[in-house]
Amino acid sequence: MLDVLIVAPHPDDAELGMGGSICRMQAEGLRVGVLDLTSGEPTPHGSVELRQAETAAATQALGLMWRENLGLPNRSLEPTLEARRKLAEVIRLTRPRWLFAPYWVDAHPDHTAATELVEAARFWAKLSKTDMQGQPHHPERIYNYYCVHLKMAPQPAFILDISEYWEQKLAAIRCYESQFITGRDPGPPSFVDRLRDEAAWWGKTIGVAYGEPFNSREPIGLRGWSELM
Repeated sequence: MLDVLIVAPHPDDAELGMGGSICRMQAEGLRVGVLDLTSGEPTPHGSVELRQAETAAATQALGLMWRENLGLPNRSLEPTLEARRKLAEVIRLTRPRWLFAPYWVDAHPDHTAATELVEAARFWAKLSKTDMQGQPHHPERIYNYYCVHLKMAPQPAFILDISEYWEQKLAAIRCYESQFITGRDPGPPSFVDRLRDEAAWWGKTIGVAYGEPFNSREPIGLRGWSELM
């Protein structure tokens, strides 16, 4: 059983988009899992075996209790009925309260397909009179993290303070050496420099050191004014 299921198109997307939030959630006692939809391969400097090893190292760096891979095709990810069923079964078996998916506007087709798939599978997961594994379950909310391939200025619904967990997030991202190794980085500023600058910018907007932005198609409720920063 999970409190939170983060669905990532590729290994490293969850770390990039909400690695600090994952650490904070777990520190606050939430049971967090990540489901990577694809292997992320092929890439210019990776391999399936290397990406598996990097993902295992990143998983350990984050301290995740649960991580699986759905085995869908990289570069040609589509929200097919077969893929919807596979994801709906994971939702029915893990029974999360909240789902996290990529932001729905992106230049990467795999990212937009992943979000469409999450939204459809959330609905299917609650169906009765079906031979899908598990019992019907409907997560309360879908939230969206940013790992976009667009030069855009996001307008998030909320920003989470990850100041205490920035270094842990960075350690997890550095596990993906085939993707973000410094020697092939065209910087300065390096990829990590830009990532830090972005996190610092989001932190500045809410008066803290580092932050991660999120969005949602659905209204976000507050139990009281004390929940606002």
